[in-house]
Amino acid sequence: MTTVTSPRPVATAAEPTVDVAALEHVLLGRWGDLRKATRELLADPRFHKVEGLPLAEHRERVLGQLRLLVSEGEVLRAFPAELGGADDHGGSLARFEELVAADPSLQIKSGVQWGLFASAILHLGTADHHARLLPGAMSLDVPGVFAMTETGHGSDVASIATTATYDPDTQEFVLHTPFRAAWKDYLGNAALHGHAAVVFAQLVTSAPGEDPVNHGVHALYVPIRDPQTGEFLPGVGGEDDGLKGGLNGIDNGRLHFDHVRVPRANLLNRYGDVAEDGTYSSPIASPGRRFFTMLSTLVQGRVSLDGAAVNASKLALKIAVTYGNQRRQFTGASDTDEVVLLDRQEHQRRLLPRLAQTYAQAFAHERLLATFDDVFSGRADSDTDRQDLETIAAALKPASSWHAMDTLQAAREACGGAGYLTENRLTSLRDDLDVYVTFEGDNTVLLQLVAKRLLSDVAKDLAHIDAGTMARLVAERAADVALHRTPLTRVVQTLADGGDVRRSVGQMRSTEAQRELLTDRVETMVAELAGALRPAGKASRAEAARLLDAHQHQMVEAARAHADLLQWEAFTAGLSKVDDEGTRQVLTWLRDLFGLTLIERNLAWYLIHGRLSAGRARVVGSYVDRLLERLRPHAQDLVDAFGYGPELVRAAIASGAEAERQDEARAYYREQRAGGRAPRPEPKPERAKA
Repeated sequence: MTTVTSPRPVATAAEPTVDVAALEHVLLGRWGDLRKATRELLADPRFHKVEGLPLAEHRERVLGQLRLLVSEGEVLRAFPAELGGADDHGGSLARFEELVAADPSLQIKSGVQWGLFASAILHLGTADHHARLLPGAMSLDVPGVFAMTETGHGSDVASIATTATYDPDTQEFVLHTPFRAAWKDYLGNAALHGHAAVVFAQLVTSAPGEDPVNHGVHALYVPIRDPQTGEFLPGVGGEDDGLKGGLNGIDNGRLHFDHVRVPRANLLNRYGDVAEDGTYSSPIASPGRRFFTMLSTLVQGRVSLDGAAVNASKLALKIAVTYGNQRRQFTGASDTDEVVLLDRQEHQRRLLPRLAQTYAQAFAHERLLATFDDVFSGRADSDTDRQDLETIAAALKPASSWHAMDTLQAAREACGGAGYLTENRLTSLRDDLDVYVTFEGDNTVLLQLVAKRLLSDVAKDLAHIDAGTMARLVAERAADVALHRTPLTRVVQTLADGGDVRRSVGQMRSTEAQRELLTDRVETMVAELAGALRPAGKASRAEAARLLDAHQHQMVEAARAHADLLQWEAFTAGLSKVDDEGTRQVLTWLRDLFGLTLIERNLAWYLIHGRLSAGRARVVGSYVDRLLERLRPHAQDLVDAFGYGPELVRAAIASGAEAERQDEARAYYREQRAGGRAPRPEPKPERAKA
């Protein structure tokens, strides 16, 4: 595919310029060399999605691509060096996230095999499992299934119904799905390709002379198919999930178990073991903490989805901005020349704030990936470190996956009918990314977990405060609320600005003003939630649950505000990594656009809570428009800095073909006018005299 450089508006001498190559280096981040190597590998058409393939062919193509990755793609980076890996957890995810540009089905199926199935054996198993079971999973000799989700329980893993009951007479676990809702569902590799599964079940044991005890969710390695015939083994059954809304290169399916016997040695027993006589033991006494620890070892799924969603947004904006810089429609100041779409303010409003948020999410993901690497490398692996990682991932994955869906739709609309053609990838990417918002944790449920962590932190801060200090804090908080809910703060802002719009703008665009507004919103929302939910601590279980349900929406909104702040802070920190002065100025404008767009989106909250005067609220939108003007000349540079070449973008409308069409049309009309062959327009009728 040939590339024609998109036209860029001519910058004035005083206008900053973007060092695209240097900015690309910053965006690629700590694992930039690995990302570039992966992109070079993915330039090979053998890895590309072929649009419109029948279901069976697409599935077989993606399985073949996984085998190519085994031979050429360094899929074992996250595994220990003694097992053939590189002990590079962050680098491994950085590589897998890039697969979304080739085919999202390839990215997810790879994640199922190495990020879930093999990783569960690694992190939940012990040396015996690593020796017996990991080689096949790592090499793809044993395609695997990660069987956690059930038809009746998705995000609520603790309540799954499949049981693994220990039989001391045979030293086996009896794996059983007692009813239809307990079937394992939506599982990659389950419909066709999987030979074994890591199955999550309620572990039930009874020590000699004692009643059975449920020790909660544990994982077992279970062969499910004969590797020669592909037929289910005795007691194992299942179904094909069939055609889906997207990701049809993955053979998702269902599994169920009818008293399937699993050897005791196949319990992945790092965090919970069963002796020959049925005695249960665990290095973690608390069942709740044990459950959290087991699941936290598998957080890489959410981390990689965050990165892949950000990459999908980058691809969408690369396509839409490039097309918007070439496509012309409607004459403006000229009678002859049509206007480039991206010169239209509303088109800028469609794309540039989303571009700003994508940059913010790219910087935030780099921070998340570094945190993940610190935890899994052991450099920072305390309970608090793991909880922080879980919370950040639970905040950012919803933000990036929802943003990807929004951006893909906006980009599709911004490209008109051309955006609806499959050859331009936007609809296909949108369909494939749709499920990202509900798997590896439903976004809304994840945000409730984030809110609970924020509330928990508030409770810890207050736990050691004596009654007198608490009374003073309550009084100060009441005074603060009273201040903001009266006109006093707004009056102060109005007096400080003196009715001067420029002064109002100056107050709103400063880094500290944006930080204060975004931080204050989070802290206020969490404080109000903590106050509203305080009675739950002494209420009955039913009343506490009712109170929590009554404030679910506020919890989700507080968590979203927290995610906004995480992204804004990451973007702000990212500015310090940019050495070139012109590039840093453009990125500062882009950061301001992100921050002020967040404030504009929530203006009602800021006004209701007295954080902004009417004057300052009024200038937010006008300054956003001013930033759009400033950023418009740099839009192409900003998307080119994502570093995706034509072999990865693979959209005809971003290939330069549109620029060629427009140049051909303009040359035709110029020649007609120059040669006097252009028909003159029909004269307008004269207006009737009064």
